[in-house]
Amino acid sequence: MIIKPKVKDFICTTAHPVGCAESIHRQIEYVTENGRINGPKRVLVIGSSTGYGLASRIALAFGNSASTLGVMFEREATEKRTATPGYYNTVAFEQEARKNGLYAKSINGDAFSQEVKDQVISEIKENLGTIDMLVYSLAAPRRTTSDGTTYRSVLKTIGEPFTEKNWILGNDTIEEATIPTATEEEINATVKVMGGEDWEDWIQALSNAGVLASSFTTVAYSYIGPELTYPVYNHGTIGMAKKHLKKTCDKLNESYGASGLRAYVSVNKALVTQSSSAIPIVPLYFSILYRVMKDMDLHEGCIEQMQRLFQKKLFAGSPVPLDKEGYIRMDDWEMKPEVQERVMEIWSQINTENLKELADTDGYWEDFYHMFGFHYSNVDYEKDVQP
Repeated sequence: MIIKPKVKDFICTTAHPVGCAESIHRQIEYVTENGRINGPKRVLVIGSSTGYGLASRIALAFGNSASTLGVMFEREATEKRTATPGYYNTVAFEQEARKNGLYAKSINGDAFSQEVKDQVISEIKENLGTIDMLVYSLAAPRRTTSDGTTYRSVLKTIGEPFTEKNWILGNDTIEEATIPTATEEEINATVKVMGGEDWEDWIQALSNAGVLASSFTTVAYSYIGPELTYPVYNHGTIGMAKKHLKKTCDKLNESYGASGLRAYVSVNKALVTQSSSAIPIVPLYFSILYRVMKDMDLHEGCIEQMQRLFQKKLFAGSPVPLDKEGYIRMDDWEMKPEVQERVMEIWSQINTENLKELADTDGYWEDFYHMFGFHYSNVDYEKDVQP
């Protein structure tokens, strides 16, 4: 069939297998051209099919010849619908890995479930023996715990509503948007879904099964953002979840540190994702940030961030650099004073009339379409493909 992007507002309901394979190819090419990573050799990635999790898998496999086991929750194609981009990404990654003689296997299921944890442990015992790294890059709207309770996360503020400028993606206008406040129940549910509880569950299950190597590293990914977005990311429901993630990191180091485990939280740069596109106010900040960081030659995508994380910070052969709160700061370039000053200067000026002049809206949309395998100049989108 001929596959075209079907986009409404911030949602794309189709994905292109050839375009997704091109995305994988470009990320592999970047890694192989930018030096070796002296890191772990047997890696489990929870949330391995898109974004930072996928980039982590690519960087460690092709920059370090690591064996990688991924956990994803993706939809295969049907007669009427394409597969999700994460499914096509994973197929393409595994094909490239095996061409290069690398072990690469993925388990498609609910990472929160005990069933998937058991499948992963069985696979490790059968083919890897032990693992020496776990990357936790899970983003999900809901979680069902072992007692059968389902929790749903929300992106809301705490205390009072937050009103700011907002880019309406559908018609390129700027209007004000308000993010409402969360109830106590919503706050607790968001922490249950997006906090560190499941990360700890994974470590405990793997440890109990005896499949953690004596020297073991685990990292989870987070975002803090500038003061402008604090009501959303830092002080809101998602901020409470991310604070819980850091407390979990500290708890893991305390509980397992004596056995050789080292746990970290990496605060990564703002990048376009399906979830961030849905949050009011945030896409406008991202598009301004893109313009400023590209002008200053500081812009990075997922693969550039993960290559730098593993090569320059986590496995650089020296103590891992942490800020005063104990985070790895991969958003260090985003948070440079000169970057943020310029972003806020533009923020104060931007309106519907000068949006395209002051913000990198084209770059934002390019990243959006690339997530689904579209808008690659060397892919023939008029050609019949097998979805």
